[in-house]
Amino acid sequence: MSLFFSSVAQEKMVRLFPGEAPDNTAVLEEVADKSGNRVAGETVLRITNVSKPTVTIYEPSEEVASGSAVIVCPGGGYNLLAYDLEGDEVCLWLNELGITAVLLKYRVPQPPGQGKHKVPLQDLQRAVSYVRANASALNIDPDRIGVMGFSAGAHLSVMACNSLDKRTYPPVDTVDKVSCRPNFCLLVYPAYLDGENFRLAPEIQVSSKTPPTMLIQTEDDRSYINSSLFYYYALKEADVPVWMHLYHRGGHGYGLRDTGAVVNSWPDRAEDWFRELGIID
Repeated sequence: MSLFFSSVAQEKMVRLFPGEAPDNTAVLEEVADKSGNRVAGETVLRITNVSKPTVTIYEPSEEVASGSAVIVCPGGGYNLLAYDLEGDEVCLWLNELGITAVLLKYRVPQPPGQGKHKVPLQDLQRAVSYVRANASALNIDPDRIGVMGFSAGAHLSVMACNSLDKRTYPPVDTVDKVSCRPNFCLLVYPAYLDGENFRLAPEIQVSSKTPPTMLIQTEDDRSYINSSLFYYYALKEADVPVWMHLYHRGGHGYGLRDTGAVVNSWPDRAEDWFRELGIID
């Protein structure tokens, strides 16, 4: 797998809500910073103070377009977004596979007293409904819309997959009349899924209606390995189709970059899974 992409994505940014987003407590001045730590020798663009959630749509070339879409949720501990490492770069890879990629810029950091995922879940549910409501214009199948998340973004994806059609904000317009349930879910080093006594976090309620899921995890990601293990077991017990690739080492926060670990081949395994589900040909 290479990060040298041949196609040029057509990007289109859209405000998620026609007015103020639900439960906004303040309009913040967005901050973008590339002075933090590096991954595979390259800087990471970190964005915070997001109070105006958006989606940026990356369309694949017509020659390879599969009619599927994936909404990408970067991680960052619900405090910031690793916007290129777990966002832009991922969208370009999905385009190479023929998948329409939708990069979600959800609200961070979280308002005091509202919990870690309340307003980001509103943003993701709105994003799923927006893509489905505009499926014809985007040339995608409304029944092949998935979510994909990294770290905290993976927790957010899991929340969307287990909230089903229980929208977490009052409907704003006709977009919110469309289902916000994802059809499939790809999780890369998910965080915050595990609770106490070898159980899932209490906010996660898995059922037979949870969408098919794939997990990517390493054993040396010690703070979060139980997130993947517990969620895998819960999906298995609920008879939800699930794949998990567990690698020995690789840590956390590598995205698609080459850090020299075998886990860097995970996009090839994800491509196999997409083919098995019929997401791509």
